[in-house]
Amino acid sequence: MGDAAGIGPELIVKLFKKGLPAPVVVYGDVFSLQRAADFCGFGELSIVECADITEALTVAPDAIPVINCGMYFDENLVLGETSAAAGEGSFRFLNQAIDDAMTGEIAAIVTAPLHKVSLKKAGYDFPGHTEILAHRAGVEHVGMMLLNDELRVILVTIHEALSAVPALITPERESITIRLAAHACRQLGLENGRIAVAGLNPHAGEEGRFGREDEDIIRPVIEQLRAEGVNVSGPYPGDTIFMRARRGEFDMVVAQYHDQGLIPVKYLGVDTGVNVTVGLPFIRTSVDHGTAFDIAGKGIADESSLREAFLLAMKIANKRSL
Repeated sequence: MGDAAGIGPELIVKLFKKGLPAPVVVYGDVFSLQRAADFCGFGELSIVECADITEALTVAPDAIPVINCGMYFDENLVLGETSAAAGEGSFRFLNQAIDDAMTGEIAAIVTAPLHKVSLKKAGYDFPGHTEILAHRAGVEHVGMMLLNDELRVILVTIHEALSAVPALITPERESITIRLAAHACRQLGLENGRIAVAGLNPHAGEEGRFGREDEDIIRPVIEQLRAEGVNVSGPYPGDTIFMRARRGEFDMVVAQYHDQGLIPVKYLGVDTGVNVTVGLPFIRTSVDHGTAFDIAGKGIADESSLREAFLLAMKIANKRSL
């Protein structure tokens, strides 16, 4: 459910109201979902607390089954404000979902947004969902991929200060991310996906004139992986690579840092973008926007990104089961 003080509960009730093509259980809080249903005008929605997945599967198809995880909110939880309680809730909801995914009780996790400040107030010093998922799954290397109908982008570095990025551009990181990009392409049904790598510096360094990372670190990794049969090319200038990918020249772009990769995807519309964590032992997709505290409780949040995240998770899960 994400942060109970954000738009997560509203997105979920809107998603259920319009109907879903597969069984879904919500790890969250009944009060928060009912409050969202009420201010959205969906007071008639049935929201049922369940002890576990087995019980959740017995709930009527038009009801919302909720696994609570020991968090019970009330009107004292103020919408649009950070709090330790909301952070604790979002952490517990996610962790119970991870437990059930690790044991195979659920096919995929689809996350609504959490708030990093609330998480920190609750005592959890994680930058976001991706790092929690990797930590709990015991996976050292995961990739953050954002995609929509026009672009697919995976990041070499994720939640890092821009000043720290150059030192983090290492052969190992580049190689791992490109391999994860190839894995993501296969998950999406692109068996030999065309992977393009963005340069770190302006004009991809212009043969070292604007920095040596592109020539000394990134290019040798690309050449090595190409020799191994990976369909990868680059590095290409960051100011044109996304246009080329959007025109269909590439299937996946490897971006060096957070804003380089996410601005182009989000510019094309956060309402249809999806965040995928690549490299986990289970499927995880998410919305590509935040908690939107400024509109929480107003009933105007757009659930399109959550719907796209759900549909993509279902697509990948169905492909895995073949």
